[in-house]
Amino acid sequence: MPQDTEIQNLCYVRGERKKPSTMLKKIGIALIAILLILIASFLVFREGDVALETLMSTYAYDHSQFIDVDGTSIHYCIEGEGDHTLLLIHGTGASLHTWDGWTENMRDSLRIVRLDLPAFGLTGPSVDRDYTITTYVDILEAFVSKIGLDTFFIAGNSLGGNIAWNYALTYPDKVEKLILVDAAGYPSQESAPVFKLARSPITAPLFKHITPKSFIKKNLLEVYGSPQLLTDEVITRYHDLALREGNRQAFIDRVRTVYADRSPLIKNISCPTLIMWGEKDAWIDLKHADNFLNDIENSTSVTYPELGHVPMEEAPDKTANDALTFLMVQ
Repeated sequence: MPQDTEIQNLCYVRGERKKPSTMLKKIGIALIAILLILIASFLVFREGDVALETLMSTYAYDHSQFIDVDGTSIHYCIEGEGDHTLLLIHGTGASLHTWDGWTENMRDSLRIVRLDLPAFGLTGPSVDRDYTITTYVDILEAFVSKIGLDTFFIAGNSLGGNIAWNYALTYPDKVEKLILVDAAGYPSQESAPVFKLARSPITAPLFKHITPKSFIKKNLLEVYGSPQLLTDEVITRYHDLALREGNRQAFIDRVRTVYADRSPLIKNISCPTLIMWGEKDAWIDLKHADNFLNDIENSTSVTYPELGHVPMEEAPDKTANDALTFLMVQ
């Protein structure tokens, strides 16, 4: 019986005729080899979650406290003295430690309150895994109510900036002044590589188990405009806190959360606002600083040519001084 022409063509390699079964066997062996390599890599590079109790000894401060908000135990610190209180909100993947420099520079003039948002730092994942901006605003309101804050200044970086300006819109009588540090909030077609990995159904499962320190360093180099300012201590902190029980799944949940576009409401912000931006920000383009400046009537801005997405980490002394000057002007 004559053989199928397509099968004959597929079975010729370098002029030699091969049986289909032989080719399939080789393909099967190759696939098994690849699978074994993946399994071996997983076993070698896999990092388990780290218990909160283990991290507490290094990353809980003398001023650290925990408070229950809607079933989530939120880590926070209150330091300093002054007639006014400044509430600091960090960005995605960060923690209240990102504000260490600002706290040191401002605590003689202001009462500083900072917290680890649900999904990050020592706080860890929220009970309901809901990381929408409106939910974060609700959590923030419950938090400030529980610790007795009535009116205050508020500053936020990246995701924290998004939460901050949404809080200022929702509770305008509580926010005296607003600082947006490379804040999110306007639609963008750009997305950081780590966000793409966390959204992918192929790479996300690996992300939950394989998060080497080199991977964390790579992402931090993307957000630092001046790489020489990134220390091993900072890399280690981000890596350790990323491994906190539940934080990697929470990061995936947060990144996969679809946010409604609320940017048309930004023009309704009425409180005095300072927009601070690193001109080398590779995650949120500098043009977004102009958007905030144009939309918020009572606003001013300052940019930093050599800094990136987290200027308060890269240059805490300079940025804290600029922020404090803005906050203390009557």
